[in-house]
Amino acid sequence: MTLTLDRLVDTLKAAAESSRLRILALLSRGDLTVSDLTEILNQSQPRVSRHLKLLLEAGLIGRYQEGSWAFFRLADADMPRDLVQRLISLVHDGDPQVERDLERLAGVKRRRQARATEYFRANASRWDEIRALHAPDRAVEQALLKLVGKRPFQSMLDLGTGTGRLLEIFAPLYRRGVGVDLSREMLAVARANLDRAGIANAQVRQGDIFAPPVERDAFDLVTMHQVLHYLEDPALAIREAARLLRPAGRLVIVDFAPHALEFLREEHAHLRLGISDEQIADWFDLAGLDLEDSVDFKPEGAGSSRLTVKLWLGRDRRLLVADPVRTAAREIA
Repeated sequence: MTLTLDRLVDTLKAAAESSRLRILALLSRGDLTVSDLTEILNQSQPRVSRHLKLLLEAGLIGRYQEGSWAFFRLADADMPRDLVQRLISLVHDGDPQVERDLERLAGVKRRRQARATEYFRANASRWDEIRALHAPDRAVEQALLKLVGKRPFQSMLDLGTGTGRLLEIFAPLYRRGVGVDLSREMLAVARANLDRAGIANAQVRQGDIFAPPVERDAFDLVTMHQVLHYLEDPALAIREAARLLRPAGRLVIVDFAPHALEFLREEHAHLRLGISDEQIADWFDLAGLDLEDSVDFKPEGAGSSRLTVKLWLGRDRRLLVADPVRTAAREIA
């Protein structure tokens, strides 16, 4: 993507102001609300809102709603993100104003972490009860990394992101990551976890996985980790996920194999007692995906009271036509 000369000049003018450049530097480290920015910049809310409006009009940042809160982030498109990253890379790390901003940003993130920790502590027993029934999360994560491989890719989407763990483990591979979850409380946990891990190339948004607030045909990897068993219509969720993939993009699903643990339905809101390979193969086929691989994780002491975790990998059937300019740029880099 390129810009006309006049549009490029207008875009640079929008960034060429001290407060707005500070805002861009802050948003490069994660999504923030108007209240966050007002506190960090030590400016009035109307003034901060005016700066944000100009940056939005220039296409340098984006905005999304999460309940009554409005969050701001760097623009999703590659060109404005690259431009912003280049501009802020020219700012000296030891600049006194930048240092003060980062100190205040750290305070905002500490408060986020405290709220997230309290929520997680209050709900930990619910998750621990299920974890005790299946193979360790670490084994599944290692298999996910092996299955996806080490080759870097452009973009990742994690549907039902929960704590943001998959965004965290794949962060070294993707250039831009997005997590979507309906729960504001879980999004707070995910943001805190990403902040703690120092991951700035991922963001999370509130949204329904049946109508996620992201663009279609835009992601190289889409993941759904322990999500399908909560859904009335998993087939529809898979079809919607497939529409978000780029040609030859991959969809990875982690869930439970069929089981008979009724208490998970009664006490943990599971709508489905596991999912079979045949169901996944059918749903993938209807969504235009080829089932490329599957992996079983049987817990130690397997029996009727234990859960087998399944991992399935599907690929979009459309052929990926290489962009020679982008390919050359990657080879040069």
